[in-house]
Amino acid sequence: MKKFFTSESVTEGHPDKLCDLISDSLLDAYLTKDENSRVAIESVASKGKIFITGEVSSNANYTNDELENIVRNTIKEIGYLGDKDIDYKTCKIEFLISKQSQDIALGVDKSLESKNGADEQEGAGDQGMMFGFACDETEDYMPFAISYAHKLSKRLTEVRKNNEIEGLGPDGKTQITVEYDDDKVFRIDTVVVSTEHEEDKDIEELRKEIKEKVILEVLPNELLDEATKYYINPTGRFVIGGPLGDSGLTGRKIIVDTYGGYARHGGGAFSGKDPTKVDRSGAYMARHIAKNVVANGYARKCEIQISYAIGVAHPTSIFIDTFGTNTISEEEIVAKIEKTFTLTPRGIINYLNLQKPIYKKTTNYGHFGKNDLPWEHIITF
Repeated sequence: MKKFFTSESVTEGHPDKLCDLISDSLLDAYLTKDENSRVAIESVASKGKIFITGEVSSNANYTNDELENIVRNTIKEIGYLGDKDIDYKTCKIEFLISKQSQDIALGVDKSLESKNGADEQEGAGDQGMMFGFACDETEDYMPFAISYAHKLSKRLTEVRKNNEIEGLGPDGKTQITVEYDDDKVFRIDTVVVSTEHEEDKDIEELRKEIKEKVILEVLPNELLDEATKYYINPTGRFVIGGPLGDSGLTGRKIIVDTYGGYARHGGGAFSGKDPTKVDRSGAYMARHIAKNVVANGYARKCEIQISYAIGVAHPTSIFIDTFGTNTISEEEIVAKIEKTFTLTPRGIINYLNLQKPIYKKTTNYGHFGKNDLPWEHIITF
């Protein structure tokens, strides 16, 4: 049976991703000085102003000037250099940061189990459910559409930054529609690329350059055919981009960050949160387990849900679905998971070494599928 599926990605200059990177840059700064920092930072960007709010409890002391410098350098790093959109030198930056709620800290510092005499010292920082997913459609064990949408976005940024294509701006989006036949990737049906550009950039030249130097450089030629449709800047004009064209907010690209809609999502965002927040660490661990289920040959496709209660160390449930692709029973897979992995917040943090300043590396082009990140490592279990 034939079916179609679409996923999108965005470049690091997209206003939401600008905010994600600011939040993760600040998180990394706190973890650099104090690995036990509790951080939950959200950023807003709009028309020449950045507003940063949230909660931080840390022994790392930063002045507002130091924090502001981190934000400005992040904006500069993306490529907003002041010609238009947002000026990293002169934009207004406002902070409203308080300490973590003592009510939350009570449950995180000392779990319900430890209060009853067990060894588990730290509880989950919130309730919620997290999903992890993996499949054998690509070498990085990601769904094809989101994997290649990210590759397109990353390449779009590369040709801008190395000036391989002149006149591009930082903001951009990509999208791929894949045609499946009997649950296997059969062909690429549609490719969409929209990129910010300078006022005097010729649109036909832009479309030609994007197709040749981005699309055809990235996508597998054998999956493109004469019926593949290409939409490159379909409106014909994308001069106003970034926060000038649309406000940005941390945590608004959660589907881009995960599996492109191909798998379920628990609803929690990642960026700006330290690993005691199971929205982030739990989702990373669930991906690690799902990937290793597939990599070890127990299934061709695997989705895992883990759920937590605030202040409680152990998960309230573990759910697995292999969509009929399993080679051993799902009960056996769950038993292997429970035997191999510790799923308490502290167990996850220690196992994946999550108290290091690694989070800027996660912000753009997906939190999954990057082999240098600890939750992407393959083990035998």
